Amino acid sequence: MSCSLEDEERLSSDLAVFISNPSLTEKLTDGSLDLASYSAVVESELTTLERDCIAIYRDKADEIMTLREEIENCDGVLASLQEMLLGFQADLGGLSGDIRSLQDQSRTLGTKLRNRRDAEAGLRRFLQRVVIPPTLAEVICYAEVDSNFVACVEELNAKYAYVHRGGEDVQDSAGIPPRDTISGKEMMSHIEKLRIRAISRSRDYFLDKISELRKSKTNVRMIQVNSLLKYSTLNDFLSDAAPGIYSEVRDVYIESMCKILYALFRTYQAQLARLDAKIASRNDLIAVENVILKDVFSTKVNFVKKGDVFFLGDRVNVLDLDNNNARPIVAHVAIAEGETFSYEVIFRSLMHHIMDSATNEFIFTRLFFKETGQDAFHLIFSTTLSLLLERLENYLFNCYDCLGLLLMVKLTHANRRIMRSRNIHVLDNFFDRVTTLLWPRLKMVMNSQLRSLKSANAKKLGGVELHPHYVSRRYAEFTSSILLILNKGKNLQKTLQPNLTNSPLKSNNSTQSNHSRQQSFRSIELEPQEFFSPDSSVTNNEAVETFTTAGEMLLQDLSLLTEEIIALLQRLALQQSNKKINQVFLINNLDQIISILQERRVLGVEMARFTEELSQQRELFVEEELFQHFTTLINFVQDTEPQISSYRNSSKTNLDINPATVQSIVQEFSISWKTGIEQINRNVLSYFSNFRNGMEILKQVLTQLLLYYTRFQDIIRKIWRLKQPPFVKDLVSTSVILGEIKKYALAI
Repeated sequence: MSCSLEDEERLSSDLAVFISNPSLTEKLTDGSLDLASYSAVVESELTTLERDCIAIYRDKADEIMTLREEIENCDGVLASLQEMLLGFQADLGGLSGDIRSLQDQSRTLGTKLRNRRDAEAGLRRFLQRVVIPPTLAEVICYAEVDSNFVACVEELNAKYAYVHRGGEDVQDSAGIPPRDTISGKEMMSHIEKLRIRAISRSRDYFLDKISELRKSKTNVRMIQVNSLLKYSTLNDFLSDAAPGIYSEVRDVYIESMCKILYALFRTYQAQLARLDAKIASRNDLIAVENVILKDVFSTKVNFVKKGDVFFLGDRVNVLDLDNNNARPIVAHVAIAEGETFSYEVIFRSLMHHIMDSATNEFIFTRLFFKETGQDAFHLIFSTTLSLLLERLENYLFNCYDCLGLLLMVKLTHANRRIMRSRNIHVLDNFFDRVTTLLWPRLKMVMNSQLRSLKSANAKKLGGVELHPHYVSRRYAEFTSSILLILNKGKNLQKTLQPNLTNSPLKSNNSTQSNHSRQQSFRSIELEPQEFFSPDSSVTNNEAVETFTTAGEMLLQDLSLLTEEIIALLQRLALQQSNKKINQVFLINNLDQIISILQERRVLGVEMARFTEELSQQRELFVEEELFQHFTTLINFVQDTEPQISSYRNSSKTNLDINPATVQSIVQEFSISWKTGIEQINRNVLSYFSNFRNGMEILKQVLTQLLLYYTRFQDIIRKIWRLKQPPFVKDLVSTSVILGEIKKYALAI
């Protein structure tokens, strides 16, 4: 039996409802459901429901009929409404074509409107970039040069650049290059004329302000900052619009500032020259001839005093550039007050001004003239720097102040570091030139001091006395001053010490002296530029080599001075009456040198050298002084001790010693030893001007005497080991001698 698709769907729906019943599903699962009986039950229930429905229908027959009529009426209304809507649809179908046509027209009109607006905006921008507003022309032609004028010039320059442009910016001019448009062609001549007017007014303004720089009592810095640098945009405009005018302004400024700085520094340097204390002359040598001294002094005086060429004093403070005393000299005030200064102070003041001026001018020219600023700076300062170098060279022709020269060398190095800290290097060549002038002169003055010591003798120096000679004091002051200057400043970058290891120069003490020199100068700090002048063609290796030679020359000169003063003192000592007085003279002078070095707190190879020499001379004096008072005792000890030593190493049975000789020595010493000590004490007090030095020598003499006498007693015990001779009872006990020595020590 076939069934329709609708029946199949209904059946499927019924089965789904059947299966959804949990109780039926459970019974189907466990097999307890009897489908036949269940079908009968369902059939019975359907029959009952059918009868109930018929009864209900019968009871509601009138209402159902009424409902049917209402439904039919509704169907009629809906049918009429459908016909009306179909009429509307037909009408709307005709209108949609009109709407689409209107939409297309609207899009076309919108596109045209946008194009017209873009064209209007482009035309407005084009006109704004081409047309010259009346206010702009009025400001450029007649208004004062101020910030508004600068803004108008910038706007005009922008218009000029736009109009003269080619095809790179044609968006606002309908694809036509601005210079080819009718408006562009018309405005080009007007813009050019107005631009020429702006160039003319800018030129007049700058030349007028530059001319003000030459007026007396003008604050150059204020004009540079407030009148020139403030309007540097106009100068850039001239550089682009009129290179010839720009070059004219630049040349006029360079010429003006060159003359201004030259005049200022020429006047200031001339004023400073009047303040020079002129400390040293060609006759200010360590070993100056007595004839020259008599021309200067009527009587001999203390040649080393404050302000003297050999005494450093507070002159070293000139290197303290960070304190308040480093302020430049106000020349006219100093002249009015009658002040004078050592030349290194004048040099420091002059360098202070030149560095400040160079710093200000370098910054200004770099900001105002841009790429050509550094060239402008060199042109401005060339004559001024040449003037300073010429005046310095003229001064150095007659400069004999070695301390001042070395101080200026150090100052030049410090100034170089200051300019480097400012990141300004335009004065490096100038500092190099200054150094090349200072160092050779310093070397020449050092050589003159060396020659004075080499050629000096007792006759030239006016004879010698027992007390310290003025030459030794001059040498000590001079050397200590040099060392103090070299050791001034612990924060510099390089030291001399590493450059001395392979020194080709050798002093009289050769390797040992060079090694000691390196140790003593471990803290001396200088840079290579202090001793050479590298130009653009000098390599770094050549510069270091030059510096090494110069630094070693300075240290070598100090070593030579040390050896020459010792040699001179030895020559002067030969003028004394006897060997002992010769030694007294040397001890007094060496002690004076050591005392001054200690007083100035200068330690190192010089101190070691003189300490060693003083020790040797003291030992010689001790032997001479003892030999003069205890000749027999000392000769016996010195002759007998070798005999005893050789006797022990030979087959001899006895020593050839005369007991009578030994007895006479014992008796002589027991009688005269106290008198001898007293005489030694008187001699020492009269010989040595330094009381402390004399007491040290006295203790050394007495100690050596006790040692000789102890050795004498040992000889007696060795000769008469088995039986001592009767004169032994006359020997003076060492404890007695020691007690007498202690009395002098307590007195000291």
